[in-house]
Parts: sequence; structure tokens; C-alpha cells
Amino acid sequence: MKPYRIPQMAKTYTDYDMIQRHTDLPPFPDARVSLLYAFLNHGAARRPDAELCSLVTALVQLGLDTHESIDIPADPAGEDAMRSRQLKVLAGDYFSSWFYHILAKSGEIGIVGSLSAAIADFNVLKAQLYIKAKEMILSAEAYLQAAVQLNMRLFLSFTPLIDRSLAEAWPNLLYEFSRCETIALELKRGASTAEALNGYCFWHLLESANDEERRQLRERKLGPKDWKKLKMKYKCESLLTDKLHQAMDSIQKIFQDLRDESLARELRGTLDRFHLQLKMSGQASGEA
Repeated sequence: MKPYRIPQMAKTYTDYDMIQRHTDLPPFPDARVSLLYAFLNHGAARRPDAELCSLVTALVQLGLDTHESIDIPADPAGEDAMRSRQLKVLAGDYFSSWFYHILAKSGEIGIVGSLSAAIADFNVLKAQLYIKAKEMILSAEAYLQAAVQLNMRLFLSFTPLIDRSLAEAWPNLLYEFSRCETIALELKRGASTAEALNGYCFWHLLESANDEERRQLRERKLGPKDWKKLKMKYKCESLLTDKLHQAMDSIQKIFQDLRDESLARELRGTLDRFHLQLKMSGQASGEA
């Protein structure tokens, strides 16, 4: 089995000076991609194209996430902001377009079809979430669950390729790892007033705040200082950090039931790497 090197391979398609100089890309979905690569490489149904499948899924996910990062209502105006938005549109399209080219060149037409269907499902789920958000009928937990389901969608398209002996562990671990990455992103997102509006913290505050605070939230009239005070008052980051630790504990419990010790060892490395990234970003204990 080849060592996991998808992030390095993806840089061939994502590292461009123009993008790096003028805009920020969303984080690479490392935990989910590593999970997919590991499961495709284990069991009797081991896939020789595991690396290829993982790479194209990572590129599509990065493309979708890049497009998602454009839709920030409070995004500041100005030439730099406009250039950043334009580059995100182009970058998202560019990243996503590679999956068809790479798979078709390798003759993986079946995977083109299943991944295309997953992208269509993702867009439907995304539209449904937008409608609920616009109508202000989301709870914080419903928002988080919807975000997790969105982050699972592309990876679930590979379920038919997973070995039968691992069929139960695969969706359970995908759910928990997706939950980890989603919560980590929400912790980072909550630090910025502009990015946080319509995220988990926003919906939690709408549920918990008093009437005047809710009015300010709905009218988007909170400055950075007031936003930070509200987050602290209603313990947004503590709630998210607790959920993150619960998801990581659930992953450890699933590891204990895995009969494939080689797979369990590999996935522990994935979890350790994710935890290290959290510590480096200051999110592991809710400091974000």
C-alpha cells in the first residue's frame, strides 16, 4: 500500500500564485480524504485506484467549499474584495473540473457517474439549507447536522466500493470524522463576525439571546466586540468544543471494534494528525 500523500498531490492542481496572493482557500478536507483512502485500501475489495479516487474527491470537495466561502453577506466591498470573490469563483470551478478529466483519462467512467450524482445531491441539499436559513427556520443543531451531511455526501458515493467486512464501520466513521471537520471549521468561522453570520454560533445565539440581542442579530448590526461578548455570554465555543471532543471519543470507540488492526492503526494516525492541527490552530480547547 502506498503511503498517504493526497494533500501533496492535490497541490499540483491548487497551488497558484494568483490565488494564493489574492484570496484564501478553505482548509483541505484531510481527515475525510485520508479516511476514504484507508477504507479503499483495506479488505478483500482493495482498490488499486484508491489514490485516484481520493484525489479527485478532494479536488471536488475543495471546489465546492471554495464556492461556499464566496457567499458571505457581510463581505466588504472594494477592489481587493471583488478580486478575491472572482478568483474564488474561478478557483472553485477549476478544482471541480479536474475530477472528470482525471477519471476519464484513467477510464474510470463509472466513478465519474457516481461522483456527478453525488455533486447533484450536494447541490440539492445545499439549496434546501439556504431556503431554511433565508426563512429563519433553522435551529443550531439542525444547521450543524445539515452541514455534516453535506460534508459526507461526496464520500458516501464510494460506499459500494468499500469491502463488505468494513461496511458498518465506514458510514459511522465517516459521520464522526465529518462532524469533527465541520465543527473545527465552525470554531474558526465563529471568530469573524462576517463569516459567522448564518453559521452555528449565529443560530445558537438566535435560540439563546434576549429579544434585543436577537433583533441585532437579525439586522446584522453587531460589531466585532459585541459579537465576541455574545459568543462568550452564551458559550458558543464551549458548546462546539464539547461536541468536537464527543465526536473524537466516538471515533476512538469505533476503533476498538475494528477487526482490521492495520486499518485501525492507520486511522489512529489520521485522528492524531487532525488533533495536532487543532492544537496548532488553538481550537483543541476552544480558544478559537
